[in-house]
Amino acid sequence: MGHVHIIRDFASPQEGFSRTVRIYTPEGYDHAPHHQFPVLYMHDGQNVFAHHESALFDTWCANLVQEHMVSEGREPWIIVAVDSGPGRLEEYSPWDEPRGNVRARGDAYSRFIVETLKPYVDGAYRTRQGPEWTGIMGASLGGLMSLYLGWKYPEVFGRIGALSPSVMWSQYKLFENWTAHTRSWSRIYLDAGEHEWINPAGVPMPYGEATRDFYFHLKQLGYADHELFLVLEPGGLHHERDWQRRLPFAMRWLLS
Repeated sequence: MGHVHIIRDFASPQEGFSRTVRIYTPEGYDHAPHHQFPVLYMHDGQNVFAHHESALFDTWCANLVQEHMVSEGREPWIIVAVDSGPGRLEEYSPWDEPRGNVRARGDAYSRFIVETLKPYVDGAYRTRQGPEWTGIMGASLGGLMSLYLGWKYPEVFGRIGALSPSVMWSQYKLFENWTAHTRSWSRIYLDAGEHEWINPAGVPMPYGEATRDFYFHLKQLGYADHELFLVLEPGGLHHERDWQRRLPFAMRWLLS
């Protein structure tokens, strides 16, 4: 079994407060002292692991998925899960969303990941460098932030997992900004419920339709089939249980 180490007061100078960070090391980490491991960063860390100090109800169970993948002979990954902080909508918003009265703090959160957290992880753990060995993954606004980080820092994050990503946020601003292939090593996984749709705070969020449209947007920018994958699940809803159900396939494709 792997191990989840929790750091409860990890300072984020870019944001001006401390966060909780959960770091999963696979079982083989302690038995292979000279091996370097690829790293997957995940948002909403309190919902990521099957662990007694994680969310009380439905979580993604990413550690169990990873252990099952390793038992199949796949490459083990370190998983770094960052808890959401005070004001999740703001910190996971790259741009303002006036319809929901949300002021964006996503850029500061992104800089925390790239400038503070990743250097710490690379210094404290035996990690493999390069975008092909560094992933970022999340759901909903966490999916939007994963895409944003992959677009803004393609030299850092080559593997992007976006489950039910809020690509329609801020009047589809991601479409406006992602206007060319990054020309970096890329592997992008997108999914949503085929007819998934919510309307929080009066902001319509047609996840199935918008995720499909963003997939074709990236295709038009030159992303090839080996770089990009889309799943539209019939009956899929906007819920942790749905992301938990799709995670095994998502991780197998993204991390292969």
